[in-house]
Amino acid sequence: VGVLDVIRRGNLGGLFKPSNLVAGTSGAGNNWAKGHYTEGAELIDAVMDVGRREAESCDTLQGFQVTQSLGGGTGSGMGTLLISKVREEYPDRIMATYSIF
Repeated sequence: VGVLDVIRRGNLGGLFKPSNLVAGTSGAGNNWAKGHYTEGAELIDAVMDVGRREAESCDTLQGFQVTQSLGGGTGSGMGTLLISKVREEYPDRIMATYSIF
C-alpha cells in the first residue's frame, strides 16, 4: 500500500481528482539527485501534463503554489525540478513555494 492509496482511502480522499494523482514505482530514497535526475525525470512529463490541464481550465491563471519537503529525495529533488519546469513554461505567473524541513 502506497502513500497515494492511503490518501485516496482516507477522510480527505474526496478532495483530490483521481486523474491528478501521479505516482512512480519507487521513490527517490532520500537522494536529491535521484529525485531530480532519475525518478523525477521519468515522471515530470506526466506531472506537467496534469498541471497544464488544470492551468488550461482556469479563466485567469494567477500563479502556482508548491509545497515541498526539503528532506529526502522526492520532495527536494523532484520538487526543484517541478519548480524549474513550471517557471520555464509559465515565466509570467506568480510562483509561491512553501518549504518544509
